[in-house]
Amino acid sequence: MSALQVPARPFFLDASPGRRFVLFHAPAPQTECRGAIIYVPPFGEEMNMSRRMAAQQARAFTAIGFAVLQIDLFGCGDSSGDLRDAQWEIWKQDLVHAIAWVRHHASSRIILWGLRLGATLAIELARSSPYPVEGCIAWQPIISGEQYVTQLLRMRQAADMVATEALEGGTVQTLRTALKEGKIVEVGGYELPPALVADFDHIDLGTLDGLPCPVHWLEMTRSENASIPAARMDTVNAWIDRGIDVRVQSIAGPSFWGTREVVECPALISTSVQLLREAIA
Repeated sequence: MSALQVPARPFFLDASPGRRFVLFHAPAPQTECRGAIIYVPPFGEEMNMSRRMAAQQARAFTAIGFAVLQIDLFGCGDSSGDLRDAQWEIWKQDLVHAIAWVRHHASSRIILWGLRLGATLAIELARSSPYPVEGCIAWQPIISGEQYVTQLLRMRQAADMVATEALEGGTVQTLRTALKEGKIVEVGGYELPPALVADFDHIDLGTLDGLPCPVHWLEMTRSENASIPAARMDTVNAWIDRGIDVRVQSIAGPSFWGTREVVECPALISTSVQLLREAIA
């Protein structure tokens, strides 16, 4: 840890229902607070695999004068509640509580930063937040919630096949049927409750309209010469056609949220820092 950095302060933030576990990173000592950033984590095991990257990015942001609040959403991590009771709207309200706290204790200049499903949640909250949001930094946002759920169910199907329990687990379609019947499906040690899956299924960033702030969309690619998938660029172009201020940039590096071992992507961190430097210049 740099001598100019102070340890993050953990505490529980009052919310509804219950409380949320948060980590607050103050700006580096003797550095003017230029704004506050709220980190919205991805879902499930992706949250655990990306903790190192999130911590490194948070410290990099504080080094240039930003306060950072990392939050565990309802039913996730060390926060109150069970995942089986989680809802998309509860998670949005978690972010509203986080913004209110940060405005009171750090800065009224708010930027939302999220990864994968967390990036999608940040973008949606920016549209409806009762407090102004100056921008979103979106790392690899989920565009289609329905496709995302299908990917999760395929992971469950693959795990069943490896464990030779295919008859019990079934296909993606049978798992979908179980959810529609109100049954909870477990994926990678995490429960997928039917109500939350229904919330996910309604997510479609391609139809988004009327964002009040710019979105800095950072997309991971396998190599420097690799192009962003056409389907994802279709969403970006649709936003531009609707007047949304979206600025997409590709970063060569690993999909660190989905690897079996904890890996880093320094280029993503430095690019994110540069985005803020340019925003406050």
